[in-house]
Amino acid sequence: MTAELTAAYAHCRVIAKREAKNFYYGFMALPAHKRDAMCAVYAFMRRADDISDDESLSLDDRRELMSNWLASWRGERAVDPQDRQVFLAVRDVQVSFGVTNDLLEKLVAGTTMDLDPAAPAGVRRIRVDGRTIDQYESAVALERYCYLVASVVGLVTIRIFGFTDPAADAYAEQLGLAFQFTNILRDVKEDAERGRIYLPLEWMEPAGVTSADVLKAADSGEASPAMYSVLAGLGTRAETFYGAQHKLIPLLATDSRAAMRVLISIYHMLLQDIRAKHYRVFQERVSVSTTRKLAVLAKGMLGGLLARGGAKP
Repeated sequence: MTAELTAAYAHCRVIAKREAKNFYYGFMALPAHKRDAMCAVYAFMRRADDISDDESLSLDDRRELMSNWLASWRGERAVDPQDRQVFLAVRDVQVSFGVTNDLLEKLVAGTTMDLDPAAPAGVRRIRVDGRTIDQYESAVALERYCYLVASVVGLVTIRIFGFTDPAADAYAEQLGLAFQFTNILRDVKEDAERGRIYLPLEWMEPAGVTSADVLKAADSGEASPAMYSVLAGLGTRAETFYGAQHKLIPLLATDSRAAMRVLISIYHMLLQDIRAKHYRVFQERVSVSTTRKLAVLAKGMLGGLLARGGAKP
């Protein structure tokens, strides 16, 4: 590895350690070359997310910045200095682990959905109490969004972790849905405040819940029993998708299984905490404590060391 590439990976590690939170605990249980690869992909995703979510810029400015960033990635314009090291590391990941351009383009497509001038397919852009809201209409539309922002991450991840059975793709996609459903539950208040309601009308309307009800709950911190039933339905769906871990993990390279267990355990703990608090996510933002994450990581790192030291790859 050249000095330039070594420095590029070091730059990505700094970004991942600073920003990745739950994901970085899983990265730590990987062997070094796979950990570096995950940090590079994370840094790439983080940059796209930061551009998309920078509310200090207008939507038009964010669109232009994203367009320029993508053009740089695709080799259509000069690369900004702040992006050069991340791009260099990610290109190396592509060569080393077979991560395709198509998967990376899909990663970016998920982050840029909110920048589109028109509402995405399956999303109704409405006015509620003077606010513009993007309201998801159906479970199909929600799962399409979750596929782009989370399941594709799973598909990239297992290519770095290593697998041989193509059935692993479907299980990684299901776990991506589990992770993103968990995120949606945790962030439902913040998302509503930003004009996004991911709970589909298809689930809300039979319960008698409206978009205005979600906004009111976000503002007041209080929700109706009907609202909690909709949230519980999403929690139940997430729990079902977490079951894919039992089929995915045995298909992964032995030196990566512990890292996957760490990632899944931390996200699953978050869902379990939300459920234990009876989905009171409008009152508080539920999180897993650093102490509990470190306990999961310690167990995972021990498992990773044992796998690398005594198991066949």
